Parts: sequence; structure tokens; C-alpha cells
Amino acid sequence: MSAVIFHVLTLFPEMVIQGLSPSVIGRAWEKKIISLNAVDIRDYTTDRHRKVDDYPYGGGAGMLMQAQPVYDAHRAVTGGRKVRTIYVTPQGTPFTQAKARELANEDELVFLCGHYEGIDERVLEEIVTDYISIGDYVLTGGELPAMVMIDAIARLIPGVLGNDISAEEESFYNDLLEYPQYSRPEEWREKRVPEVLLSGDHKKVMQWRLEQARQRTAERRPDLYERYQEKQLLIRKLGRHKRNNIHLMESLERGCAEVLYSETEPAHWAEEACAETGNRIEAGKHTAEKSHTAAEKHSMKEQNSAEISILLYDRSCKTCMALAANTASGKIIAEKLPEDTEMVIVSESFLRELLIKRGYKVLGSYSQMLYTRKETLSVKHKEIRPLTMEHFPYVCCWYCSDDKCNPGIDDVYVRERIQAGAMYGAFMEGRQVGFVGIHSEGSLGMLFVEEAFRRQGIAASLEAYAVNRMLERGWTPYGHISVGNIASEKLQEKLGFYKAEKTFWWMEKTLANST
Repeated sequence: MSAVIFHVLTLFPEMVIQGLSPSVIGRAWEKKIISLNAVDIRDYTTDRHRKVDDYPYGGGAGMLMQAQPVYDAHRAVTGGRKVRTIYVTPQGTPFTQAKARELANEDELVFLCGHYEGIDERVLEEIVTDYISIGDYVLTGGELPAMVMIDAIARLIPGVLGNDISAEEESFYNDLLEYPQYSRPEEWREKRVPEVLLSGDHKKVMQWRLEQARQRTAERRPDLYERYQEKQLLIRKLGRHKRNNIHLMESLERGCAEVLYSETEPAHWAEEACAETGNRIEAGKHTAEKSHTAAEKHSMKEQNSAEISILLYDRSCKTCMALAANTASGKIIAEKLPEDTEMVIVSESFLRELLIKRGYKVLGSYSQMLYTRKETLSVKHKEIRPLTMEHFPYVCCWYCSDDKCNPGIDDVYVRERIQAGAMYGAFMEGRQVGFVGIHSEGSLGMLFVEEAFRRQGIAASLEAYAVNRMLERGWTPYGHISVGNIASEKLQEKLGFYKAEKTFWWMEKTLANST
């Protein structure tokens, strides 16, 4: 996987280079984690005086950047390929942390910086995919907004910060502002560092930080706090069936996904659900079970098991998680799937069938298991540590992209997981013999130990190590196990995991549906 490329089409390339070269972004550029290409639009004008502007038709104050040099500069960096192109303008949609996370998944981005009174509309219609604003004010040019966005996006790219937790604990993570921070000395101008931060009690420190983040957000950004409270309410509702819903709860709790649809079922939903299958339930009467087919009874049982319908979308991995209380909600969910969705996780057979009709295929069926205790697990094998890119060839050698037990995994994905600090390896006398990881959507998995080193407790130690890392971050560890993989289920039970009642299906958009 090559460096993420940022192209900036500008009249002032030196300004962009000098502005982004120092500090963290500059170091990432030196390490070739990112690539910065500042392109002078004047190099592509046909005017011998390097002129790129002219008077606007219809009159008006100021000058307008012409279409031809902008278009040619764009084609020079893209070669005519479809590359996501951002025009920085006060007329665009507001730039947010969520948008930064979305754009951080692109391999290549083009930023178009306007000047004067703007750019000829015709070229904007031809090349621009996103119109984005950093605020409701006007600047002299688009260079500063472009640099702001590149900084915010680049720091979310694995390997740029060098600390996988840093980006997760800062302002706007999970709709909360960052908690107060303190450094030495312990007392300054008669103000002491809060005692809890000196206690060494990691659990109490985490609780204090969360409470401070909530309080600060409520005081300074009530709009964000209201959104946070709405998510917490959803989490509490989903928590009534925690084993079945832990993947949804964790995605919300960790701030990974946005809510595209949610609805708590009304009391009359059962009648509506039965109407979908052509059955009628008369008020006050009991319908004999023999009047329903086995499939209908299974569908009704499924629809009785959910009190809430919800659709979550994690843009970072283009994965949706869905829960439908009845077929009516299932149809709404199927219609609301974003066009760029690649994977969907569902637990109702009627929703699975709806998605199959919409061009998705089942990759596999899985059991969901979760670890609800807060106690860390014993790691008996001591040679376990986070992996770096030097271990990339080993992981790819053993973790095939066509492994049906690991849907959607390929070399690019493995690289991203290692760079995110989400993969850990087991070693014997300095030689790697296995690994485990945390998937991009939040589940525990990617567990592998070489045949010659199995039945020595290495797999249990790998998973215990990963569980402990997740607990450090306040997460509830969970994973998806292929149905029928008895050995893996026994390992989870041995470690203290609980099994959900439902079966889960991973579904992938088919090629025909994606074109």
C-alpha cells in the first residue's frame, strides 16, 4: 500500500508546503506515510503572462479564476481518473471530525483552492465531488482551509500519530470534548493537579476523565452533548439484550458509527408484522400455531426478539450493522443503506433475505461472543507484543485474502490494521509463531497460531492479550466465530466469553450491485 496522496491545486504552492512541512504532518511526509503534491495552477495556463483570471460575465466586482488552467491542472494530477476532489468554499457543507474520518479512508484526495471572487462554475461542475467549508466566514484564498483539512485528515491515517489511542481520546471523539489535561509540577500558582490523576488507579482515572468530558461538553457545546445523550439512550435500549446487541453498542460507545435510522417499536407492531406474511391476529383471540408455517413462526419469533430497529454505518470500513424489529422496519433499513456500503452485519433472517434481493450475498454465518467482566485475563505466554510493518509479510503469508472464515480481508486491510496498532504477535525465541487482531468495525479476531505451536496455550494468551488491550480503552471485547467452529467457541468459553442467542450473517455487496 503506497502513501496516501494529497494533491493541492493552488496559486501559492510554497504557502502549502511551508505550512504543512513542520511537526507531525511533516514527519509523516518524510516517512512516506503521506505524500503532498502542491500544484501551481499557473503552470497550466495558456496565457504567456501566466494569467489565470478574467472578468466575470454579467459584471460585478473582482476577478474570476478561469476554467481552462484549473481543468488542465486537475487532469495533470489525476490523469483523467475519478479522484475525490474537494473545493474549499464558504458555500460548502461544514467540515467535521466525522468528515475527516471519512476522507482519511481515501487513497488519494485533490483539494482545489480558489482565489479572487471564485472559480468558473463550469469547471467546478466538471471535476468537484465535495464542496466543504471550515466555517461561516470568508478568507482571501482556499490554501488555509485546505491545510486545516489535510492536517485533520492526515493525523487519522494509521502511522501518522504513532499512537493509536491518541486520535481516539481527543476532542469530538464520541461527541465529547476532551477532558482537562495536567503536567508537572503538581502545584502551580496554588493550583494542584487533581488527586485522582496521582492515584495510579487506572479505572478511577478513566471514570474521572469521562465525567470531566461530559461536564465540559455540556457547558461548552450543548449541541454535541445532546447528540451524546441520544446515543447513550440508544445504548441503554440495546443493552436489554446485550449479548445479541454488543456489536451495535460498542460501535456507538466507541464513536465509530453514525446512526442512519432508529425506531423503538410501537405496541401494535405484532399485528403489522403478521400482516406482512398474510396472517391476521384478531384482538383478544389466540391464533393456533398450526395455522402458521415453520418459516412464518420463525419469522414471528425473530420479530418478537427485537424492541428496537437501528441502522449504523461505520464509514471508516464502509460497514453497516442493522437490527430490525419487523419486516416493515427491515424494508426501511434496506432502502437506507448508503451506496458505498461494502459489508452488512444482520441477525434476522427476514432482513437477510431482503438484502439478498437487493444484491447482497451471504459470506458466512457466525456466533457472537462477548467478555463482560472488567478483570484482565492472565497472559501465560510472555512473548507477545504489538506488530509493526516488519511483520507484515508473515501475517499476509498465513492470512489469505480468500479465507472464507475472514470475510473482506486482504493485504491492504492487514497493513491498515498493523499501522493502526490493532494487531499483536506471539513469538518463540524471537521467531513469530502467531497473531491476533482487532477488526476495523471493533470485533476481536484474526487469530492464528502455526500448527507446530498449537496446544501450548499460545492462542489463549494471544486473545487474552488483545482482550486486556481492549479493556484498557474501556471497551467490551467481543468477536464473531464461524458457526460450527467448536474449537474456537470452547476457547472463548474458557476465557470467560458468553455466547449470544442469535446467529449473525456477514453480507457483501455483489459486483453486479456495486456497478
